[in-house]
Amino acid sequence: MSKKTIQTGIIGFGLSGRVFHAPFLHTHHRFEIKKIVERHKTESESIYPYVQVVNDYYELLKDPDIELIVVCTPNTLHFNMVHESLKAGMHVVVEKPFTPTSIEADELIKLAESMNRKIFVYQNRRWDGDFLTISKILKTGVLGNIEEYEAHFDRYKPEINPLAWRDFPKPGAGILYDLGSHLIDQALCLFGKPASILADIQSQREGCEVDDYFRLQLKYEGHNVILIAGMLVENPGPRYVIHGVLGSYVKFGIDPQEEALQAGQMPEGDNWGAENPENRGMITIDYQDLKIDGRIETEPGNYMKFYDNVFDVLRNDGDTAITPGDARNVIRIIELAYESRRINKEIEVDF
Repeated sequence: MSKKTIQTGIIGFGLSGRVFHAPFLHTHHRFEIKKIVERHKTESESIYPYVQVVNDYYELLKDPDIELIVVCTPNTLHFNMVHESLKAGMHVVVEKPFTPTSIEADELIKLAESMNRKIFVYQNRRWDGDFLTISKILKTGVLGNIEEYEAHFDRYKPEINPLAWRDFPKPGAGILYDLGSHLIDQALCLFGKPASILADIQSQREGCEVDDYFRLQLKYEGHNVILIAGMLVENPGPRYVIHGVLGSYVKFGIDPQEEALQAGQMPEGDNWGAENPENRGMITIDYQDLKIDGRIETEPGNYMKFYDNVFDVLRNDGDTAITPGDARNVIRIIELAYESRRINKEIEVDF
């Protein structure tokens, strides 16, 4: 192993650890998974036989060889586990959402600075192929000034999962923290801080005790951003709809990486993250006296770029792609959305 290899411990091997982190850490030649915490099972052994499975995350904090901790636990545990990992002298990757509250996020940011340690929040959807493509389109200005941006993250899960912690009314539960974190982060990345927010947040499924639908309207000077997610969308419409003064872009379908990872594929090969051509976004623009109507090839997605950035920061003093402050602002938007719903009014964004 290179002296620059980052030895890593993963806390949790549910969907997050199994699908979104371990495959990338295993495949990336600059990281080595040393230990994985599984409290009740040893599922990771069959996939990564070289890894030591432990049932207590303090086993990671006491290991002098481990430099990076990856927190893949329920949202209610993020603050304490990140806090203790930082105090133990570790750098930390933590799943989104960063923390249930912006106050907790601020405390962790200050602690990391005082300990000279890094926090990386896993907002992986910045490396979805469709989002990378939209970022390029907006930079070209081909649509002219943007008037409206609408993004969806819709699913069809009409039955409440009694074993899913996200469906229990605890801090950080519900669809706004879960899927909303992605849509909000993307919007802030593209457009920066909005002036105000108006939120409609609902529990639509029978017996659901947490929010399972939201519609957020983020207002900017000159344009609106609309973010929508729900669990009762059996026949989803477009994932993105963008209207500018010169034309529109409409995109159906979702980045293929999650499906491939769920099927057990490792993130490698020339075709990783490549989208089926039939899902390419449609663009219609007026250019001088020409009406152009066609499709734009979707950029290949690649969540590995997240860990490329982690390595670059820790070994080469590179810039953090997603700063803790970015992730903290996502949480603040979520808090303001709940407040807007509570008072049923549009409110100013205050960060």
